[in-house]
Parts: sequence; C-alpha cells; structure tokens
Amino acid sequence: MSEEVLINVGPGETRVAVVENGRPVEIILERRMEDDLKGKTGRAGHSLLGNIFLGRVQRVLPGMQAAFVEIGLERAGFLGAREAKCLCELAQLDEHILPPISACVTEGQTILVQATKDPIGDKGARLSANVTIPGRLLVLVPNQSGVALSRRIEDEAERTRLTALVEEMIARFGSMGVTGEPAGFIVRTAAIGATVDDIAADARMLAEEWRKVREVERRSNPPCVVFHDLDPVSKTLRDYVSSDTARVLIDDADAFGEAQRYARRAMPELLDRIQLFNGPGALFSLYDIDGEIEQALEPRVELKSGGWITVETTEALTAIDVNSGRYTAATGLEETSAKINLEAVDEIIYQLRLRGTGGLIVIDFIHLNDPANIEKVLDALNTGFAHDRVPTQISGMSEFGLVEMTRKRVREPLTKLLTEPAYANGRPRRKTCATVANELLRKIAAEAHAVPGRAIIARASPDVVDWLERGNSYLIDRLRQKVAVSLQLVMEPTFTRERIDVAAVQ
Repeated sequence: MSEEVLINVGPGETRVAVVENGRPVEIILERRMEDDLKGKTGRAGHSLLGNIFLGRVQRVLPGMQAAFVEIGLERAGFLGAREAKCLCELAQLDEHILPPISACVTEGQTILVQATKDPIGDKGARLSANVTIPGRLLVLVPNQSGVALSRRIEDEAERTRLTALVEEMIARFGSMGVTGEPAGFIVRTAAIGATVDDIAADARMLAEEWRKVREVERRSNPPCVVFHDLDPVSKTLRDYVSSDTARVLIDDADAFGEAQRYARRAMPELLDRIQLFNGPGALFSLYDIDGEIEQALEPRVELKSGGWITVETTEALTAIDVNSGRYTAATGLEETSAKINLEAVDEIIYQLRLRGTGGLIVIDFIHLNDPANIEKVLDALNTGFAHDRVPTQISGMSEFGLVEMTRKRVREPLTKLLTEPAYANGRPRRKTCATVANELLRKIAAEAHAVPGRAIIARASPDVVDWLERGNSYLIDRLRQKVAVSLQLVMEPTFTRERIDVAAVQ
C-alpha cells in the first residue's frame, strides 16, 4: 500500500489529506483562530485540541452528569462525568463504575483539564480531566499505571516485545524520570521496531513536558493554559507519518520549515521524505481531493456497476442503504445482490473513513439468502476496516439484512465541519460561511500566484463577504501577508451561499 500525506496551508485553515493508493482516505482540518487569543490559549491562531488548562469548576449539574469549567475563554468548557471519573476514588477502584459528577468535582475546585473538542458556536470547549501528553512513540498518562498498546500493532510477537521494552524502561529509568510521579504509557504504532533507548528517550521528553506542566501549574492562578499541543503541521507528522509513508508534501514554505525542524528533533530518519510542493497547480489537485471532499458532503454515492449507496447521518446514528440500481447479474437475484453488496462494502469503508464518520452505523444491505454470501460480505467488512486507524466493532447480519457497527468518534465528521442544517435547493445542508470564505481565500491566493501584480476582484454572497470583512478580517490580513495582492471584495446579492467568483483585473 502506497501512502502519502499532503498538507495544504491557507490563511484560515490547514488541511491534511492522508492518501492511500492514489485516493484520500482521511481529511483533517484545523481552522485558525484570531491571533489575539494567544494570551488565552497559549498558541496564536491554532486549535485548542490537546491544550491543557488549569481550570476552576464553575457549576456542577447533577441532572446533566456534567460540570462547567472556567478555562479563560468567553464560554466555560464542558466536562462530562465520564471524562471526570479519573478524579473519583470510587471509579479508580472499579473502572466499570460511572460515578455521579458531584463525586468527581465540586464548585470552586481547581483542576487540570484538556481540550478534546474546540468551541463551536455558542458551545464551549469539550474537556477531559484524564490529561495525556502525546509523543512520537508513546503517550504519557500521568497519575496512572500500566502499559497499553495501540490496537494497530497487530503482530503478537511485536506487542510482547514492546510491552517488555516499556516495562524494562520503567525499571531502568523510572516511569517519570525527573518528576518522580507515577505514570502509565500507551505505545503508539510508530514504536514498531523501536529499541529500549528510543523508548526511553521519548519517555524522558514526555516526562520533561509533564514537569513543565506541573511547574506552570504551581505558579499560576486559574484559569490559564499550562500546556499547548504542537502546531498542526508538526502534529500531523507526529500522528500520521510513519515508515510506511512514502512522502509528505507541504505547499507553504513556513510550514515546510516547521516540519523540517520537528523531523530533525523527533524523526530524523524520515526527514528526506518531507518535500516542499511548488506546483504546477494546487497541491490538492494531485488526487482531486477537493472533488472527493465535495462528494463526501453528498448523501448519494454511485457504484461502478450502476448501483449506489446512500449515507444519512442523524443525531442517533448513521444509516447506509445499498441499492442495486440498474445492475442485474445473468445468474439471478442472489448473485446480483452478492455482487452489489461486495462492491458497496469497498465504498462504505472508503466513505466512512473519508467522511470521518463515528458512532453507531447501521448498513441496510440487499437481502441475501445464501449463508456463504453473507459470510463473504461480513469478511470483506472486517478485512477492510482492519486497515482503519480508528477502532471499529462489527456485528453479524440480521435476518433483515442489517449490519450494525460502531466506529470510534475521534473528530468531527466533514459534514459538521463544513456544512450546517439548511433546507435549500432540495438539500438538507449547505456549506457554512466559514467553509465558503476559506474556499474564496484559496481561490484568491491561486489567482494571485497565477497573475502576480494584477489587482483581483472577488465576488461572493453578502453573508460570506460580511463574515470575512466584519467578523474575521484578520484572515484577509493574513492573505495579504502571504501573497502581495490588491484585493476588492464585492457583495453579489444574486449569488447563492456557495457561489464565488474570482478574477484578475485586465
């Protein structure tokens, strides 16, 4: 399997595409925040994900099994009982117990929390008290004990070897080195083939990061940030680049410099695979990634045979329906159903990974009578998801042809990141102003590179132009810093939300 990582850096967002065999299978998007949040978040312009805050419990709501924690932003963060249970002694004795939130935190209490989800709209950040410090090979879990391994490390001999190495490292150097506190470790996939010295070096770096967190915590008053995660480019290298990655392409010189600095420090063996992309054309055009993203926002996906699948996500679950369409096998209905179902399996696996779909998923396959065909469909599902970095569980097929599965939620799906509910033109969702504005900024930058020195007129719907000029003018300033351009934004009342037009002045 050929794997590449493409990093597209724009004024308003950084987009990452993980490409396998010429097709993007994962899209990671991080929108940049306004620079004046630096004092509150610890890193200007980047997501809060992974940041650790010294917070103060503002309110405890037993009816919601949650608490609101002040972390220094406009809105308090949300801490659920499941994410707070590590603070409860009863829960530590029995991991299956979900204690009442009042047994975990009290109003006015000072606690360390980590952002697991950025603030969206009128909702504050999602928080967890089970803070972790991720490294290249290991993830440090403070104040816990034990060694766990990534499920993607499948070889039993390697799992045994790595477990023994980490245990040996702990015996030789202590779990936390300079701090002396207890800690547990999660061994990441990148640790495959690592030596005990490699493991120890990563653990010492993590211990030093935790020592700094404790030091900042001791001399700080809540609410404040005490640790911020890596910038999105370095985070991508840490979390998505491995020895299986053939190359990493980055289309921004500053981001390329950041990537090289991180690689020299943390993964020098992969330094020569990181390359600066200078065209021709846009980076994401190499594999029509923008086209794949557009398709991922639509419910219907065509199959080569003439059938199709429909993907519909609700608050409760994602439902997938398989349809045979015009395809008919000469050998009969059972063979037709089996062929369409197996073709649909490949597309379902691809679409769920690309869309970032998580939670409960129900697939309505075309009915099959032959147990051997049912087994083929289930085997294909399990084999396909074995390569997915996100944990999944798949049930058997019911008598109605339904297969239930779960896929761990690790990030917001593309539909939530890029669209919002709005019944327009027969579609239940439309792109957000932020999504369209970032598309507009990318198009302006591309036009400025294509015809340098020419003034540019960009036309968009009034709500998109207003979003940029009044609410997020710093993005236009960043664009002008990146490409010297004379720009005029024009509101076009006749334009729909998703229509934009960019042209250089003759």
